[in-house]
Amino acid sequence: MDEALLRSLTPSVLAILVRRGADFAAAEDAVQDALVEAFRVWPADPPRDAKGWLVTVAWRKFLDATRSDAARRRREDLVDEEPAPGPAPAVDDTLQLYFLCAHPSLTPSSAVALTLRAVGGLTTRQIAQAYLVPEATMAQRISRAKRTVSGVRFDQPGDVATVLRVLYLVFNEGYSGDIDLAAEAIRLTRQLAAAIDHPEVAGLLALMLLHHARRASRTAPDGSLVPLAEQDRGRWDTKSIAEGVDILQAALARDRLGEFQAQAAIAALHADAPVAEETDWVQIVEWYDELTRLTDSPVVRLNRAVAVGEADGPRAGLAALAELDDSLPRHTAVAAYLHERDGDLATAARLYAEAAQQAPNLAERDYLTRQAARLNTRRRR
Repeated sequence: MDEALLRSLTPSVLAILVRRGADFAAAEDAVQDALVEAFRVWPADPPRDAKGWLVTVAWRKFLDATRSDAARRRREDLVDEEPAPGPAPAVDDTLQLYFLCAHPSLTPSSAVALTLRAVGGLTTRQIAQAYLVPEATMAQRISRAKRTVSGVRFDQPGDVATVLRVLYLVFNEGYSGDIDLAAEAIRLTRQLAAAIDHPEVAGLLALMLLHHARRASRTAPDGSLVPLAEQDRGRWDTKSIAEGVDILQAALARDRLGEFQAQAAIAALHADAPVAEETDWVQIVEWYDELTRLTDSPVVRLNRAVAVGEADGPRAGLAALAELDDSLPRHTAVAAYLHERDGDLATAARLYAEAAQQAPNLAERDYLTRQAARLNTRRRR
């Protein structure tokens, strides 16, 4: 072992490590470790390039030491960050997750679908029904959304409009579907309303409260559906109705009308009628006209046809219905109702039976089947 050679090479190797970016103290330690390694290895296997060998080994020693020191510091930081023993603080990040999933890299419809699936807890089938598309189409849309956001940083929250759409659809599924999500949607919308001064956020909260106020009266003790006109209005939650109306009036006063405020106004008119016969259908049609202008939604047009039938007579309602695609969900059920109002019991019974086969859930199917049976019994008498 040529110790003189090693001593002569040490300054040069140290200088190379410093030029490569190592701080002097760490470089000095790494060179010393390389020299120890040389004393161990060289007697049996001397290198052809002594200086190159020392530089390579010293640099590896430096990198190993740097990584080890970084890992040690990280472990110490984690210990400092470790929560104290005992119950964890109650932090609700659900609403934040809604915003993060509504990522700017996604289209609004894809962001809504992904959030409903990933955070809202809805199945692909339920989301497809809400969007009026086949389940396979929605499955592909969700898959594309997942591929789009894979690898992106979720540090750019989505916009309020997309989050409102998600909350609205979650509430609707909870209100009319198989999974009770309505109360959770109201809770999150309350959080959003407290954080953001926006008339459409207020409109959505008002809409949810006004609809949820009727929840107890929507089904009979045997679980069967009770239509709005037949509900026991004494069971409606007057406190929620009053809160919803107050929130809506404050939002409308700001003169920035949006679709959720318009829907809430329709719900408020229903809630304001002490009995179904006193419902102000003329005003409801006017609000549906506003809603159609805002959304141009076929579902809104379908509901408007019902309101027209109540305000101007069943034949006017059927005329409005004739302008719509008859493949629209619940189109057949609306046609059955308007034909019954018009006195055509045979056509109404047939359409009720057809609508029952198309119903999205068991409760609605049973209701429509009973309607068909009721009319058939009347016709036989």
